[in-house]
Amino acid sequence: MSETRGPVVFEVEDEVPGPDRAPPVPDLSGPAAMQRLAVRSARPASRVARLFWAGLGGVVSLVVSVAAWDFVMRLLERSPVLGWVAVALIAITLFALAIMALRELAAFARLARLDGIQKAAAGALVSGDLGAARGVVDRLERLYAARDDTKWGRERLAERRGDAFDADALLALAELELLVPLDAAARAEVEAAARQVATVTAVVPLALADVFTALTANMRMIRRIAEVYGGRAGVFGSWRLTRTVLAHLVATGAVAVGDDLIGSVAGGGVLSKLSRRFGEGVINGALTARVGVAAMEVCRPLPFGEGRRPSVTGLVRRALTGLFGRGEPAEAE
Repeated sequence: MSETRGPVVFEVEDEVPGPDRAPPVPDLSGPAAMQRLAVRSARPASRVARLFWAGLGGVVSLVVSVAAWDFVMRLLERSPVLGWVAVALIAITLFALAIMALRELAAFARLARLDGIQKAAAGALVSGDLGAARGVVDRLERLYAARDDTKWGRERLAERRGDAFDADALLALAELELLVPLDAAARAEVEAAARQVATVTAVVPLALADVFTALTANMRMIRRIAEVYGGRAGVFGSWRLTRTVLAHLVATGAVAVGDDLIGSVAGGGVLSKLSRRFGEGVINGALTARVGVAAMEVCRPLPFGEGRRPSVTGLVRRALTGLFGRGEPAEAE
């Protein structure tokens, strides 16, 4: 039997897919993973954890209450005058705690009000519902009705809102008349915080001084931005707001920040060739500015319109102009 030499052809009925038709490889280390991390960090505590903290709080409150009661009763037996002084001091403390609790509840209500307006505005923009957009504008006017710095904008909005016949135009008008001046005040807070963090990082050689300054400056900046937009927060409200801002930062730009933050960090890398501390100062200032932009996006009652979102590079340039030498002119935003 002779062997067949040459190529052998196999006939295949179905077409074999090529490499160009292969499904993409999932990115497990990119924005998708960070998105899952953000969802996980913003996820509320489990029922078991809430039950544990509620039980622990109840036990601590019971122990403190019983100890205070026993202390006051023994003091009344020994010295009625000192006992009544202790009763008065405890009453003053409880009254102050009640006022603080009411303020915290009011702060949570203000933050929830801003979040509700923002969600309603986003829904009106997606659906194009003019009635929903008018409802959002009415809520904005009530939100800023008692503020003198928005009086002129509210009057202008009242005069011109009848000329808008679609949701996009009406919300853009409300953003122009009411929020643009508030955006300028919020940008000033971001620039001040970025300047402070960069200065302390570059000048103070103490260990952990830049970390402590960045933490306090960022928390104070987030709180003041919330106050600019009408969402003044208390102690616990500030912690919750900071957590929301960080979750938003991770979800929208902690990894794929884009050329905006990359340019600022690259500038810090160039400056670090002259001075390592100065380069670290620019980088920390840029990161603070990025946190500030995320805080503006969270606290702002309306989403940023096209071209109105502040750039990190522009904020850093304005904040650091003249700080480490002759600065470049700020970008127009």
